[in-house]
Amino acid sequence: MEPQGENNRTKTSPPREVTSVSSHRGGHDDNLVTIQVTPGVVWLQVPDAGLYILCGAPSEVVKHLVLRGLIQTVTRNGVTYETGPNAILLSDLLIQNGGFANLTEFPVLQMLYRQGMLLPGHPNNTGIKPLLIGSAAQVRAQMEYIHRGNYGLVSKEEILATGTEAEMAELMMRVKLKFAFGKIRHPSELLDALEVADEEHEIRHGVTVRRVGFNRYRFAYCGRTVDIDMTLPPNTLYLTSYALGHHRIQQPYYAVLHRGEGDGWDPHRPSMASVIMLQGRIYLIDAAPGVFYTLSALGINISEVEGIFHTHGHDDHFAGLPALIHSGRRLKYYATPLVRAAVAKKFAALLSMEEEKFGQFFEIRDLVFDQWNTFDGLDVMPIYSPHPTETNILLFRTMDTDGYKSYAHWADIASFAVLDKMVGDGPQDLPADFVAKIKEKYLVKADIKKIDIDGGLIHGKAEDFRDDPSGRLILSHTDRPLTLEEMKIGSESSFGAIDVLIPGYQDYLYPRAFRYLHEFFPEVDVAQIRMLLNSPILEYNVGTIIHRSNEHKTSIDMVLSGTVAYLESTFGVRNHLSFGSLIGVNLFFGKQQFFEGTYRALSHCSIMRFSYTLFEAFLENNGILHKVEVILDKVDFLRKTWLFGEQTSFASLGGIAREMTPANHGADELLALPETPVLWLVVQGAVQICNRDGQVLEVVRGGGFFGESLFFAPEQGWHFRTELPSSLYIVHKEDLLDIPIVHWKMLEIFAKRKSL
Repeated sequence: MEPQGENNRTKTSPPREVTSVSSHRGGHDDNLVTIQVTPGVVWLQVPDAGLYILCGAPSEVVKHLVLRGLIQTVTRNGVTYETGPNAILLSDLLIQNGGFANLTEFPVLQMLYRQGMLLPGHPNNTGIKPLLIGSAAQVRAQMEYIHRGNYGLVSKEEILATGTEAEMAELMMRVKLKFAFGKIRHPSELLDALEVADEEHEIRHGVTVRRVGFNRYRFAYCGRTVDIDMTLPPNTLYLTSYALGHHRIQQPYYAVLHRGEGDGWDPHRPSMASVIMLQGRIYLIDAAPGVFYTLSALGINISEVEGIFHTHGHDDHFAGLPALIHSGRRLKYYATPLVRAAVAKKFAALLSMEEEKFGQFFEIRDLVFDQWNTFDGLDVMPIYSPHPTETNILLFRTMDTDGYKSYAHWADIASFAVLDKMVGDGPQDLPADFVAKIKEKYLVKADIKKIDIDGGLIHGKAEDFRDDPSGRLILSHTDRPLTLEEMKIGSESSFGAIDVLIPGYQDYLYPRAFRYLHEFFPEVDVAQIRMLLNSPILEYNVGTIIHRSNEHKTSIDMVLSGTVAYLESTFGVRNHLSFGSLIGVNLFFGKQQFFEGTYRALSHCSIMRFSYTLFEAFLENNGILHKVEVILDKVDFLRKTWLFGEQTSFASLGGIAREMTPANHGADELLALPETPVLWLVVQGAVQICNRDGQVLEVVRGGGFFGESLFFAPEQGWHFRTELPSSLYIVHKEDLLDIPIVHWKMLEIFAKRKSL
């Protein structure tokens, strides 16, 4: 792993007096003490054995440890460094409630460099390595993920495989080796690993651990024991370390919306990231941790996002990718093949899957270095930036009445001083003209330019841009206040601030509603759709109840922007509706005149409200009332399930409903397995999932599903038997895995059941 920050600097905030947890000293009573850091994360300490174990490592967990005082800045023998964990217990499940549970890249960086466990002559460099503890599958996956996170592509051959020319590939490999101090090292050279099963294993100095249940581990020391459970409660997400206010964003024609100015260490701000807004479309730059939370705070639903432009694969720009999969369609993924290959390999290593699977979750749109790539009126030019892992910084532009307006997003870059040290005449050095061209590209003029100024051995410095010709410089990607000299060079931005490059003079919500309705009702005349659109748009503040359970239905609503939650108690459902979701449409068929669930605004949101009379006339006049009625009951059921109810569009639910068939079975019936994969949904009753030995892994009840193993690993040999008389739906849709959020949730449940 490579150093982060100025001369491996630690935080500049003064040490705080807390318990012996932070000072790493204590007596007998301090052993096997646990602290709940945040949901799904526990701190365990055994000071007498020199063990401080972080149990669970979701994204940005280091920030939580800082806020809890479990990481502090201390000075010993004239050396200032950070305290913190020296071991990590991994969750049995990589994915919990949609989020990554094991992202050890930054905790390991903190141990190696900010604690000093790898630094020569450091008081914490005692020869003891950081330790990963957990199941064999998770430990090995984390080792490969850390390897890819540290280096990206690990050989010249892998770089060449992306289509990079041989001369450039040679220079890129030299850059990589410069950052790696001359050698690509496997994580096993830097980390120890302990693979834990059901038997007892000694960690160090008499401390033992064994697995006692799903995601539960028992630690023992000197006759005392403590159990650690890292399971997230239902409907609970991993939390961010910072609180954000809620914003109502008006979309101009072309603008940059700022959604993060911190770095991977700043506990008070999201990591550096932006949003490009153009012609009513929304594009993300990078997948910083907590992306779902930051977008919700901005009043943006995941389903509104067109795609992501990706600079590189370090966790503070990568860890939000699972949230982007929580969509009913594949988001466009924009990056050079060089960056895409590195990100896909890291993603695949983390999930222990084939690299090609990355393309099942995202729609790949490759960019070409050093030229303008045009997508729907937006031009983007990727520029190579020297970094430990493959990186392209991004320059955007679009045309205005008086010429182009541009935005430069420079994450991550290297300081000129670091680049200059790489220049030389040796076989491993960089040519002077190569470095000069990189500096020249860094200083290209833009109307607005956001710059990484984190400093140290792998990041940029503000002083290099003192004479930059750009209209406005925004200094970003740091965990500290700006210095006086930096304030003279560039400005700051804050979460939710917006820089308008080209103002807009139109309302983009109505065209958005038109596109959706035209897609959902393709057989309907355009004039009829426009008639339906002559309806009001209502704005709701965050936390507002839009419709209560058992409230009388008097209208049909369509979600146009923001995040709306559907809450239903029968199946314990708390789903987020996607853009275009219709609320209350089943009132036409005389089956229900009241809302069964509650609809609540989780962010500022916009709703188009159709009158009952107008919508009914629309369906009848176009001869589609009966067509909608046929599939409505199935769609209504699907929206109440955890698997299909979140972010799956109404159109996709209709497609699934058309391919569902009902099935009824008595108690203790063995279900016949089909030749092609299908998914079963339980309406009523209970079905046992049994392994090939007949052991019951789980009992699935109303609203649940089974059969996902037939899609991922039919060789598991699982079979299914009704425990009670059961009413089921069988989903025959072959392209079910093309819906990213459905694919992701099926993968999560399959991994959980396989580990039981």
